[in-house]
Amino acid sequence: MADNYDVVVIGGGAAGLMCAIEAGRRGRRVLVLEHADKVGKKILISGGGRCNFTNLGAVPDLYISENPQFAISALSRYTSADFIGLVEQHGIAYHEKTLGQLFCNGSSTQILDMLLQECSDANVEIRTSCTMTGVKREDAGFRVSTSSDSVSAESLVVATGGLSIPKMGATGLAYSLARQFGMAMTEVKPGLVPFTFRPPTLDLFNNLSGVSLGTAVTCDGVTWQESMLFTHRGLSGPAILQVSSYWRRGSEVTIDLLPHVEDAQAHFDDERARRPGTELATVVGRLMPKRVAQAMCGTLATRPLRTLSNTELANFAQSLKCWVVTPDGTEGYRTAEVTVGGVSTDGLSSRTMETKNVPGLYFIGEAVDVTGPLGGYNFQWAWASGYCAGQIA
Repeated sequence: MADNYDVVVIGGGAAGLMCAIEAGRRGRRVLVLEHADKVGKKILISGGGRCNFTNLGAVPDLYISENPQFAISALSRYTSADFIGLVEQHGIAYHEKTLGQLFCNGSSTQILDMLLQECSDANVEIRTSCTMTGVKREDAGFRVSTSSDSVSAESLVVATGGLSIPKMGATGLAYSLARQFGMAMTEVKPGLVPFTFRPPTLDLFNNLSGVSLGTAVTCDGVTWQESMLFTHRGLSGPAILQVSSYWRRGSEVTIDLLPHVEDAQAHFDDERARRPGTELATVVGRLMPKRVAQAMCGTLATRPLRTLSNTELANFAQSLKCWVVTPDGTEGYRTAEVTVGGVSTDGLSSRTMETKNVPGLYFIGEAVDVTGPLGGYNFQWAWASGYCAGQIA
């Protein structure tokens, strides 16, 4: 009977470990199967090694899904406050960085160690370097074949994530299993990912590579006001990563380079009245990094303000407040922090994450068509969806 378990969780990431903990606390015999040599690899690299483990503002409205209502139940049943309580219970010091983002004061290993301690306390068994080779439905549940043996389980939880960061071991296993059991899929694409461009736009970005500035970036009607970074391949930084999850090939992205200046035209008119002999690039350089100011001014850079007509100044102000670019693409799953889309929520219970057509089968975390913004939101979805599945699996 050594190979018989109540619950087998495929995937030892944030969602899988949380689900295993909750199921184990209920007295269930739980096995976690992880194909990598250690669990929680994404946890360890997150937040620059300090793990942005949740966000104080993790409300359902900020998540992307074909069914925007789906995440309400899980995120309401297990909130950021609940996870913070667990962190505090383990004596882990943390701080709020910006916009509700919570990070460990120390290392990401503290969060992983906390989860592993909770797994141990709940008698959860974890096997690493264990590749799943097949799953079959049985009368009493499921038979899971692995690279070393096979195990049976009454409940099977798929927590293998999406396609983002393949160097960390990401695969499309969750999607294959979903299709095997007749689950519908939504379109998947890289999310929270830098944009790439082609010349001549790329030439401009190459010259500004490494420079960042505060912006408000809009795509598909969604605006994020955060910093933007010029790179040798295009655009990155928090504002760009945020809107990338909404971007579709061929779509435009609108960038406000002066989000802190409400009326740019009035500002430049006032500067012209007070300092008519000042060159335009000098004035703009007081509002943004000088290299960016020089590039955006172009041929007008050395023109004294008094030589610019009202129309020229108005058009220039508009170009800074509403700079429209069209990315050629993104850097793809190689650098994407998440996968947008996944297993359709139409086939899942929003309360338990159990599939509607296959009793005992669950999909949680990034594998599901629920994607949060940058800043701890996707960890909170992992904790919440894992918690909900763990209450019944």
